[in-house]
Amino acid sequence: MPLSSDHIDELNLLSQFESSSGQAGIKVHRGDAASETVQAAERLFAKGLITQDDGGYLTPMGSEAVELTQKLHSILTS
Repeated sequence: MPLSSDHIDELNLLSQFESSSGQAGIKVHRGDAASETVQAAERLFAKGLITQDDGGYLTPMGSEAVELTQKLHSILTS
């Protein structure tokens, strides 16, 4: 089961969130960000992982996804 480029874009965007703080969000600036990043934010919002379609904050499920993303990254880079 290979990961699609859309999933990779979503994982890359999730990795930009601070997992230790629910108070730190991100903003995807549509005029400056790559189209892949803008589309990834929209998909993450539609999936209920972030609070706004241009970033915002992590939802509880989004926080869990970030933790799992960090664990996977740690495994792959060790």
